[in-house]
Amino acid sequence: MTTSQRPEPIYPTGILPDKYTDTAMYEAIGKATDRRTLVEEFTLPIRTGKAWRVEAGQVCRVSTPEGPQVGDFNFFNAENPRERFWAARTRQIQGTHVTTGDRLWSCLPYLRPMLTITGDSVAYGVDEYGGGCHDLLGSRCDPHMKKLLTGEDVDDHCHTNLVSAVEPFGLGEMDVHDVLNVFQLTGLVDGKYYTAASPAKAGDHIEFLAEIPLLCALSNCRGGDLSQPRWGPGAQDTTEHCRPLHIEIFDLDPSLLDGWTTPEPSTYAGPQGRGTTRTRTS
Repeated sequence: MTTSQRPEPIYPTGILPDKYTDTAMYEAIGKATDRRTLVEEFTLPIRTGKAWRVEAGQVCRVSTPEGPQVGDFNFFNAENPRERFWAARTRQIQGTHVTTGDRLWSCLPYLRPMLTITGDSVAYGVDEYGGGCHDLLGSRCDPHMKKLLTGEDVDDHCHTNLVSAVEPFGLGEMDVHDVLNVFQLTGLVDGKYYTAASPAKAGDHIEFLAEIPLLCALSNCRGGDLSQPRWGPGAQDTTEHCRPLHIEIFDLDPSLLDGWTTPEPSTYAGPQGRGTTRTRTS
């Protein structure tokens, strides 16, 4: 069965209010790398996870210093971790894969941009199979799925890395959520999710402006660059395909943020089907 005409996106470009579509400031931030000051940096070793804070108005850059490597990212409001990244709504608004100018949106009842991507040196676009980089289609590898597929208890996954990373901040397994897979090449074939070798090269990066105070949690994926199969009869040890990730946090020249303010959360305070107006709470 086919439709009579080509379908259009449910949220077409330009439908959002102007405050969410003015890109000039973000383009300037991405280009003016000489007008930022490094305040923190660290390297994330292979198959490990870490959480850290990025203040509103700072830029955070994640890079691949030694070659392609996938990372699984979670984001929380650092002041209120009930507000966290919402992969499904971001996928609807921005697309299945994100790049410079795209935003990651928070869950209900907040629904606001948590961050805006200001640079992406991979800039992969869309390939002949419809695949793209910096993936919102998939989620994180986890020990529960491993147990289901193989019967084995293996505590070395992006999910477990993220759980360990957020625990020092008072969070736990139930707080870890669907991720942004940075440097990961994915798509759909016959409606099924696939991964392919990361297109990142040594020195590539993706960076973002924190729109609100963020608690970031990142797992260095045990699959490495995802160039080798991890399931089925052809599964291989991927250790030699794993590489570190590098994280840098920058303060910006204040002039780059002229006119910028942290986006406000949704002001909707309707009855939610209960027939009376309510007062919105945190």
